[in-house]
Amino acid sequence: MRPFPAQAMAATLNRGDNFAPGTPLPPLWHWFHALPVYPLDQAGPDGHQALGHFLPPLPLPRRMWAGGQLTFHRPLRIGAEVTRTSVVTSVVEKQGRSGPIAFVTVAHRWHDTDGPLITEDQDIVYRRADAPPGAVEQAPEGETLSRGMTADPVLLFRYSALTFNGHRIHYDRAFCATEGYDGLVVHGPLLATLLLDLLRVEGGALPQGFRFRAKAPITDGTPFTLCGGIDGAEAHLWVRRADGVLAMEGWAGL
Repeated sequence: MRPFPAQAMAATLNRGDNFAPGTPLPPLWHWFHALPVYPLDQAGPDGHQALGHFLPPLPLPRRMWAGGQLTFHRPLRIGAEVTRTSVVTSVVEKQGRSGPIAFVTVAHRWHDTDGPLITEDQDIVYRRADAPPGAVEQAPEGETLSRGMTADPVLLFRYSALTFNGHRIHYDRAFCATEGYDGLVVHGPLLATLLLDLLRVEGGALPQGFRFRAKAPITDGTPFTLCGGIDGAEAHLWVRRADGVLAMEGWAGL
């Protein structure tokens, strides 16, 4: 685990953290490490690696990270040697209200010589190119933890670079318009990372597990609020858009 990605993320969040050898990574910052690297000629029209290399060749071109669930067994530490293994564990195709839809689950297992570090199941949703936006719901109120934010293109660029994410919805406005967005889309994993950052910094707590779901998109320049509350051994976390819509919701076991 090299220090640069963590230092770069800390700088992106205007933090002065020193990630010396042995320093534990904050929750979800493992997403900056052990990244799959593929040649540019394998990139698909959306900038992701084309389907059929690792992810299945489904005939649905719009691909988004829908959510996931994680168990944090032990912290990943700077300087440690770790291994990540990844495998597609489930492919489910359905007929939704907006047409055909498919869900793919990818299992990531992080471990070292002493055993498991992080157990993670990532959910990816596939839709047709002309799929209309889904129904939205209003975000909860009554948070005891909160942080207001607005994501700009530089933040999105930095996060894309740190995660080797070529998805064009995060940097190509013309492409975003073709997919029905009115701006650059804030990464779902970034929102999840910010929620656990809220829990760690404002809440003073570290999760033993986390499950989350993306509910509605946020675009650059649109204010949003990271929200949360701790009730005993569980924290309820969510992202509320400026219009009151629920953008992401999650629960962290403490």
